[in-house]
Amino acid sequence: MTGSARRPLLFLDVDGPLIPFGAEPQQYPTYATALDLCDGDANPLLTRINPEHGPKLAALPCELVWATTWMDDANECIASVIGLPRLPLVVWPEPSDIDDRDARKGLHWKTRALVEWAAGRSFIWVDDEITDTDRAWVAAHHPGYALLHRVDACRGLTEGDYTALDSWLRQPFVSEEVGSTGA
Repeated sequence: MTGSARRPLLFLDVDGPLIPFGAEPQQYPTYATALDLCDGDANPLLTRINPEHGPKLAALPCELVWATTWMDDANECIASVIGLPRLPLVVWPEPSDIDDRDARKGLHWKTRALVEWAAGRSFIWVDDEITDTDRAWVAAHHPGYALLHRVDACRGLTEGDYTALDSWLRQPFVSEEVGSTGA
């Protein structure tokens, strides 16, 4: 694969960014297609996933990767709802004493695993639980460029979020790493 082999990664969480939560239920639009595409025991919150997320995510000049506790269920239910192909996913390591120590310092349990998975590639992490502690840790431990983009869990991904993600991905320092125009 030429060009795309070094595209930046976009680590995508589900709960919060794609499935908004935390506000009054009547504040969320629902989309009937979500449960139609999944089995009868599907999570009823899937109806909150806007199918327009798929084309917007697919249009970003990056490689999408699930970074969610949904694990392969993200491919089984969510990818089909929003029109994405099966995506690679981060397999989370078993909790360790390091995770306990990190949690006491305010570091998210996903942070180390995402930096390890990126293996030096530039990446964006889209989640609703990112903190300044995570940003500082990534800046100190990741040799590539990284954007840790926090999404408001009550609203999920918005047009403003997509604009920010696209703008960052098209920065010269990111596109130079790709070795082309970043597309």
